[in-house]
Amino acid sequence: MEIYDIAQEVFGCVVYPGDPSPERKVMLKIEDGAVCNLTAFQMCAHNGTHVDAPYHFFKDGKTIEQVALNKFVGYAYVASHEGQVTLDVAKDIYAKAKEASKNSNNPDCDCYNRILVKGNSEMTEEAAKYLADNGILLYGNESQTVGPENAPMAVHLIMLGAEVVLLEGIRLAEVPEGVYLLNSAPINLSGSDGAPARSILISL
Repeated sequence: MEIYDIAQEVFGCVVYPGDPSPERKVMLKIEDGAVCNLTAFQMCAHNGTHVDAPYHFFKDGKTIEQVALNKFVGYAYVASHEGQVTLDVAKDIYAKAKEASKNSNNPDCDCYNRILVKGNSEMTEEAAKYLADNGILLYGNESQTVGPENAPMAVHLIMLGAEVVLLEGIRLAEVPEGVYLLNSAPINLSGSDGAPARSILISL
């Protein structure tokens, strides 16, 4: 078994343009005579590796604590792609994930429901609709946003409108394509539109 840490380190993480960066404040230090070391911090819910809840783009959408944990935890398929995830690319990735699930000889393997894309990619509206219509639970990518950085809204509306969890800002450079067990449970920030996640993949 191998565990891949696919989350960014928080204080050095990539930040979506315009969002505030994480800030650390040292409250107590043993070397200064304090009884313990104590750190406080402040950050945006969408810094670094994080998940989006429907409330991010929908006034009455589910907030992060209302999203079922089985969406964040379960079998996942890692695919490599650089550039736009078009409709044809999405169809190809989904087909490979279905085939990988079938070949796993595990009746519980539903890796086609959680798809992670390795590489510098952005999703088109057509691809988003195709994956949403197929009922996937989670989609993850390495960019800080799933759609084009200069116009992310349309893809978010499609995916979050179908209650597909978006896992953004993951790091997959060291992860080969294939099937894994994903744990990307977010911090339980009640009422929030998203939350940081210490995402890991476990080889099978």
